[in-house]
Amino acid sequence: MVSETPAAPPLSGVLETGLYVDDLARARDFYERVLGLAPLIADERFCAYNAGPGSVLLLFLRGATLEPVAMAGGTIPPHDGHGPLHYALAIPANALARWEQHLAAHGVKLESRVDWAGGGVSLYFRDPDAHLVELATPGLWPNY
Repeated sequence: MVSETPAAPPLSGVLETGLYVDDLARARDFYERVLGLAPLIADERFCAYNAGPGSVLLLFLRGATLEPVAMAGGTIPPHDGHGPLHYALAIPANALARWEQHLAAHGVKLESRVDWAGGGVSLYFRDPDAHLVELATPGLWPNY
């Protein structure tokens, strides 16, 4: 007799994306000055930003999260990361040209631009820690 594994419960979306940076002050300057993000909370080991409805971008100082963090409601297990990572931020299609101009005005070099078959456009560039940042308009994925 074969038993079926029940389906996974539903997901509501990606809540947090975490990046690890070598210089938190330098990274914060880039994300606040170039991308216009405002901190939700910050301390010497991390900074959290509102990255759009229901989404938070976390910057962690590399190596500063290798020990568990005890909080009133429980403990956050240790974590860390190395190497250049990739993530994408959603932008409205009518903001694409403004973003290209804004990035150029801040001396941010575009590494690539991709025009997707579904009608979306992606701009790719690097943050100060060489993470690949993508700004993408609707039409990139079937669900976006």
